[in-house]
Amino acid sequence: MMSINEIRDLNNSDLEKEIDVLKEELFNLRFQKATGQLENPLKIREVRKTIARIKTVITERNLSDTQ
Repeated sequence: MMSINEIRDLNNSDLEKEIDVLKEELFNLRFQKATGQLENPLKIREVRKTIARIKTVITERNLSDTQ
């Protein structure tokens, strides 16, 4: 997954696109889990944490822009 430094290097529009890709991946992982085909259940956690990291960086940027 993406490190925090890689996330900070991207602009907000790229981060929004990355969130869309990760949400689609998360949906597919959940579907695989429901059908019993998921090989690595920890992958779901990694994707969720990456989405949270990206959202945190976006929020930090929005807060610093308003000040």
